[in-house]
Amino acid sequence: MTQCCINPSILSADFVNLEAELQRISNADAVHVDVMDNHFVPNLTIGLPVVQRIQAVSPVPLDAHLMIADADRWAPGFADAGLASVTFHAEASIAPIKLARELRSRGSKAGMALRPATPVEPYLDMLPELDMLLIMTVEPGFGGQAFLDITLPKIRRARAAVDGSGLGVAIQVDGGITEETITRAAEAGANVFVAGSAVYGADDPAAAIDLLRKEGSRTLRAATE
Repeated sequence: MTQCCINPSILSADFVNLEAELQRISNADAVHVDVMDNHFVPNLTIGLPVVQRIQAVSPVPLDAHLMIADADRWAPGFADAGLASVTFHAEASIAPIKLARELRSRGSKAGMALRPATPVEPYLDMLPELDMLLIMTVEPGFGGQAFLDITLPKIRRARAAVDGSGLGVAIQVDGGITEETITRAAEAGANVFVAGSAVYGADDPAAAIDLLRKEGSRTLRAATE
């Protein structure tokens, strides 16, 4: 739990100069790629061909967050593209255990995301099938939203379940992460943090990543002492 990872979201980057924007975050742990289909969420971003090009030029691994309908059909293609991690939404999968196993069999880490109002308890038996559990701290679909403190108890329950299982499942949070809110999320038990505006809205994105990692790491260390 003490390892703090910062995965900047390119949803807040300049898409016209995306390769240069990726180089600005070369000190990140991974690049968080938001894939939206205008069905599961009311926004449309990029698809697999663009993700493959990002994969080819990115200085750090890709962490795909699929906010798409029919995840069972489409998610495996992202694993085939060689992404380090592929996260699908539980609400968009008919057979999440089968899908998680398929992602792993194709070489990607398997992540599962939950919207803010989706309870975590029905999915705790799935922890052995997952490498990461993503607790959305905003409603998926748009960047720049404010952190929802109502999700903190769910993060705590997820952390307790992961610690009780003895598994190394990461707990990721996505939405409204700033220098202030990363502390609250880390105290609750998250250890992987997606930040868009807080990174790309800064004059120096690399310095913003370092600052977030420092705050998150400090809080995680304190939680284990």
